[in-house]
Amino acid sequence: MTEKSRKQMFCAVYTRKSVEDGLEQEFNSLDAQREAAENYIASQRDNGWTLLPKRYDDGGYSGGNTNRPALKELLADCASGLVDVVVVYKIDRLSRSIRDFAELSAKFDKWNVSFCSVTQDINTATSAGRMVLNILVTFAQYEREIIGERIRDKMRAMRRRGLWCGGNIPFGYRVEDHHLVPCPTEIPIVERIFNEFATAGRKVWQIVGELNADGIKTRRGFRWTKRNLLSILSNCAYIGKVGCKGEMFTGNHAPMISQEIWEAAQTLLPTEVKVRKPQERMPPPLNDLVICGHCGTPMHEYSIHKNGLNYYYYRCIGDSAENCPTKEIPAKRLEKLIWSFLGAGLHEPNVSVMYEAITGQKADGFLKWFDAISISALSRNKRGQLFHEIIDNVRISPSQVEIEIKADCFAACPPIARETH
Repeated sequence: MTEKSRKQMFCAVYTRKSVEDGLEQEFNSLDAQREAAENYIASQRDNGWTLLPKRYDDGGYSGGNTNRPALKELLADCASGLVDVVVVYKIDRLSRSIRDFAELSAKFDKWNVSFCSVTQDINTATSAGRMVLNILVTFAQYEREIIGERIRDKMRAMRRRGLWCGGNIPFGYRVEDHHLVPCPTEIPIVERIFNEFATAGRKVWQIVGELNADGIKTRRGFRWTKRNLLSILSNCAYIGKVGCKGEMFTGNHAPMISQEIWEAAQTLLPTEVKVRKPQERMPPPLNDLVICGHCGTPMHEYSIHKNGLNYYYYRCIGDSAENCPTKEIPAKRLEKLIWSFLGAGLHEPNVSVMYEAITGQKADGFLKWFDAISISALSRNKRGQLFHEIIDNVRISPSQVEIEIKADCFAACPPIARETH
């Protein structure tokens, strides 16, 4: 393919039909979808849109998952830079799952690929279209986090009952009906590792070398490594416990090591483990968005640690901050205020159109769900991502808060929303 000119946008048409009935016809549903998309692309010729001749047709494939040959080929071409815009007749041709749709949109965003629906007012080449999509993607991610939390809660409950609920099976055990059962052939190896480390004072690297020299293999038949041994020495399963988020619960399996030897090993382990660098602190959710309405300088977030908790505030950092009449404001209160205006935007018709286009379901349930949750349900990182997509700036004055929404984000939201505080 020749090098694209700056304004030329190469468009790929994707079509899908769930069942094969009717595909044998001379002009079938896939042809009708493509014809409508071709006509739409032709109407965008002044915007540089150019139709790619290659067809991406999935006949007889459900939209409930992404395991479709033509879709995989389309994604490969997008990743290779051959496609600028993906055009579909309706968005549900691409996916009927918000979760899959979120993952596809993330890939398109990574590859700088836009997509649009011929029969719906959805086009991610525009800022409004991207905004609507970003909202749905954000809450699809939140949905995944909630599901993950429920799974973790279930696993935690199982561990409280002393049951094994998955993961790497500790060397020396096998699993039978959610219970760890000792492996007679591996017990002596586990005992040797703990005794040499905790009692004989051998270093981990020395024990590794001796095990390998003696021809002893791991369960998978590999040579021993320092990582293997550290995993064994730090595992509370060997004293009849199951661990969960730093807590230990009494297991339903037989211990392999005495409590005294295991505790001695834990005392020595810090000398064998490299100290990790502390993780870099994530920027505040409203980073670079909050401005002092009195002097026009930025307001930065700071925290106070009290009773084991961090409390966050925004305050003016101007040269005359000490005399500035703009008082500090709790970050939690400010975010709740913004959240209420976001809720108004979610009730804007375009959001409902996209949600219903993807899922085939009314958006009422989704909106009720949103209204029932709070801003604190999202992580700081996710809140920051959402706020920076929507907010242009937030001006804090002595008597009010002014929230300026980015242009074209929500037709239902006023450009500037004011709230007295």
